[in-house]
Amino acid sequence: MAQRATPYKVHLELSDTDRGIYESLHMTVARHPSETEERLATRVLAFGLWYEEQLAFGRGLSDVDEPALWSKSLDDQIEHWIEVGRPSSERLVWCARRYPRVSLLAYGSHRTWASSVLSQVAGLKNLNIAQLPQAPLDQLAIDLPRAIDWGLMITDDVLYVSQADQQHELPLQWLQGSRS
Repeated sequence: MAQRATPYKVHLELSDTDRGIYESLHMTVARHPSETEERLATRVLAFGLWYEEQLAFGRGLSDVDEPALWSKSLDDQIEHWIEVGRPSSERLVWCARRYPRVSLLAYGSHRTWASSVLSQVAGLKNLNIAQLPQAPLDQLAIDLPRAIDWGLMITDDVLYVSQADQQHELPLQWLQGSRS
C-alpha cells in the first residue's frame, strides 16, 4: 500500500520589508512521503520569499511536470516557476525556456552542484538562484511540528524566522540574478 502525503498546517506571519508586504497567511502543505523536513521548510520559506496573491504550491516531488511553487495568471498561464533544492542544469534550462520567470531556492551541499550547474545556466536572464545557509536551515527544520507557526521577516536579503522561543537568521546568497 502506497504511503500518503502528510498534511502540515502552516501559519506564516509575513513581514517583507523589502517589498512592503505584510500578510497573515494560513495554508495546508502536503509533505510527500519521500520529502525531508529540510525540503518542506525550504518550500515554506520560498513561499514567503516570493509571495504574491496567486502563488500556490505545486505537486513537486509527486509530479515532475510541476514545480515546488508557481504563480499563474487569471488565464492559467504560468508566470513564475519556483524550484527548491539542487535541480540539474537541464531542468533549469527546460524551465527557463518555457516560463517568463524562474527562481530557485537552493539548499544543501552546493559546491559540487554549483560548479557543474551554474556555468551552464549563466546565460539565462530569467533565472534567479538563491542559496540558503545550511546550518540555520538544519536548526529550523529539526522536528517540524504538524502545525507550523512562523513569523517570517525579510529584510536586506536576510530571512528572520521566529518560532516559539527560537529565532533563526538565514542570509541569502544570490548565485545568479536577484529576487525581483
